[in-house]
Amino acid sequence: MNIYVINGPNINLLGTREPEIYGHETLDSISKDCIKKGLKDGHDVKFMQSNYEGEIVEWIQHAIKEKIDAIVINAAAYTHTSIAIHDALKSFSGFKIELHISNPHLRESFRHVSYISPVVDAVVAGLGANGYSHVIELLADLQKSYE
Repeated sequence: MNIYVINGPNINLLGTREPEIYGHETLDSISKDCIKKGLKDGHDVKFMQSNYEGEIVEWIQHAIKEKIDAIVINAAAYTHTSIAIHDALKSFSGFKIELHISNPHLRESFRHVSYISPVVDAVVAGLGANGYSHVIELLADLQKSYE
C-alpha cells in the first residue's frame, strides 16, 4: 500500500507550538515512526507538510495521477476553510482519513466545521501525535481485510 500523509499549515511547528494542545513530539519524529511502522507491514509511507494550500492540492492531484492507495490528511487550519482541498480530495478514489491531533469539537466553535469530513472515509481526532501511527496501523489492517 502506498500512503501519503499530508499535513497543512503550522504542523511543522509541532513540539514547540502550543504543547499543551499538540504535545511535545515533532513532525520529524512522528514521520519517522510512521514510516518505520509502514515498512514493517510492507507499505510505503510518504510524509509531507506545507503552509500553502495550492501545494497541498497539487499533492492530492499527484496522488490521483500516481494511483496512491490512501491519503491521511491533517489539513490543520485549512480543514475549516478550504473548498479547494475538499474538491481535490473528492476526486481521489483511494481511502481517505482526516486526522487531527486535538479534538476540534472541544475547541473554539470555528473549528467545529470541517470542509474535509464530507469527502473522507474516516475521521480520527483527539489521540494526540499517536493518532498518526494508529492510522497507519489501521490502513495496514484494512488492506489485510480486503485480501
